[in-house]
Amino acid sequence: MPALPDVLAVLCGSLVGFSLALIGGGGSILATPLLLYVVGVRDPHLAIGTSALAVAVNAFANLIPHARAGHVRWKAAFTFAATGVLGAFVGSTIGKLVDGQRLLVLFALLMLVVAALMLRGRRGGAIDRYPLPHMFPRLGAVGFAAGSLSGFFGIGGGFLIVPGLMLASGMEIIAAIGTSLFSVGAFATTTALNYSASGLIDWRVAAEFIAGGVVGGWLGALGAHRLAQTRGTLNVVFAFAIVAVAVFMLVKNLRD
Repeated sequence: MPALPDVLAVLCGSLVGFSLALIGGGGSILATPLLLYVVGVRDPHLAIGTSALAVAVNAFANLIPHARAGHVRWKAAFTFAATGVLGAFVGSTIGKLVDGQRLLVLFALLMLVVAALMLRGRRGGAIDRYPLPHMFPRLGAVGFAAGSLSGFFGIGGGFLIVPGLMLASGMEIIAAIGTSLFSVGAFATTTALNYSASGLIDWRVAAEFIAGGVVGGWLGALGAHRLAQTRGTLNVVFAFAIVAVAVFMLVKNLRD
């Protein structure tokens, strides 16, 4: 029989994959705390590297059903990712140099920002104005900024990428969610490669997390249309879950 940590890794991966496919960002930020406090990975840098690999594979897997449904704007995706991977390399290199406990405190503060953005909601996504004039320079600038933050914290960054794509290109939210998965995968892959070079990936846990995430991601993609009317409610639920985890992390790491 599989050990309890193995089962927990699969279940946690399913949750992250489901949320990543369904709401296009926010849920994947739970990957690192889940690995640390549920699965039992002890080193913060190891958890960040492992979660980056898992998020990368899950994002590319979840990209497939969105692409088949015509929700991916490929020119915008490639432009955004091209500068974003440079930012992800810079951010992940800096992140490895930061003390693990301090990094987790910063991570928890970022989670509170993500929760606030999710509670605020995404506006202006009902009208498709893609492509906006002169959108490529804006896509490049926003992509680099999002990639840098993604690499530093080892996250997918979908909570930044989705509104960034909408602002820079004028695409509607369902297209931004599908398009964002390409950049999420590209940024997380860059971060994972950087951490792997330093031996900071638990390959067994990553494989289990990925296996669960693929299943959860496909279920989330199937529910994206059916639950379109309740996505605001889902954002609120995930936001409060993120707040709870962030407060726990702050209390734990500031007390130690």
